[in-house]
Amino acid sequence: MHDPILISIIAISLIFVSTTLGAGLVFFFKKDLTPKIRSIILGFAGGIMISVAFFGLILPSISESHKYYADWAFLPPLAGFIFGGLLLFALDKIIPHFHKLTNTEEGLPNRAISQNIRFFLAVTIHNIPEGLSVGFACGLAIALRADPVLAAAASASALSLAIGISAQNIPEGAAISIPMFGDGMKKWKAFLFGAFSGLVEPIFAIAALFLAQLVVVTPWLLALAAGAMLYVTLDEIMPEARQNGYSHYSMWSFMIGFVLMMAMEVAIV
Repeated sequence: MHDPILISIIAISLIFVSTTLGAGLVFFFKKDLTPKIRSIILGFAGGIMISVAFFGLILPSISESHKYYADWAFLPPLAGFIFGGLLLFALDKIIPHFHKLTNTEEGLPNRAISQNIRFFLAVTIHNIPEGLSVGFACGLAIALRADPVLAAAASASALSLAIGISAQNIPEGAAISIPMFGDGMKKWKAFLFGAFSGLVEPIFAIAALFLAQLVVVTPWLLALAAGAMLYVTLDEIMPEARQNGYSHYSMWSFMIGFVLMMAMEVAIV
C-alpha cells in the first residue's frame, strides 16, 4: 500500500487519534503522574522529536534541495532550519502560556486567561512542529506521485514519521489530562483539554500538505519543521524532563525514543 493520498489520510488521522487515546488515560488514574513518570515520558518524547528532526526532516530536506538548487543546495536546509527555530521563539514570546513542572510563565502577560488554559496553550505550541512535519512529509509523497518508486519511498517515510510521533503523542496526551485532573479538574473536562491540544496537529498538517505541493519550497519547509521541533525539544521538553532530579531516567528514555524512531525510519523506508 503506497498510495500517497491514502497514506496521508491515515498519517494525519493517526497523530490526532493517538493524542486523544493518551488523554483518555485520565479515566484510569486516581491521582497525578509521579515526577519520575513525567521525566520518563518527556525524555521519550524528546528522543522521538530529535530523531524525527534529523532522519525524517533534515535529511529529506538536503536530498530535495540538491534536486532544485544545485550549488546553492546548502541554503534551504540551513535557512529553513533557522527560521523554524525563530518561528517557535516568536510564538513563545507572544502566546501566553504556563509550564507546570517549572512553574514558569511565558508570552505576553494576560491574567484574563486561566492557568489551565495557559498550560493547554503551552502544550499546543509544542504540537505545531509535529503537525508541520507530518504534513510536509505527506505533501512530499503526494508531490512525487508521478514517480511510483520515489512516491512509495516518500509515503513509507511519511507513515513512519506519523507512527513515531503518534507513539510519543499517547504519553504526551496523558501528561496533559492527568495533571489537570490532579489539579482538581473533572476527568471528562481534563480529557477534552488533552484531546483538543492535539487538534492543532492535523490542522497544521493539512496546511503543510498543500504548501508542500510547491516542490521548490519543500526543502525549506522540511527544514523549517525540523528547526521548530528542535527548538521546542531543547528549550522546553528536555529541561522539564530533567527538572525533578531524575535526569538519568529522562536521558535513557530519550535514547530509547531516539533509537526507536531511527529504527522505524530504516525499517519502513
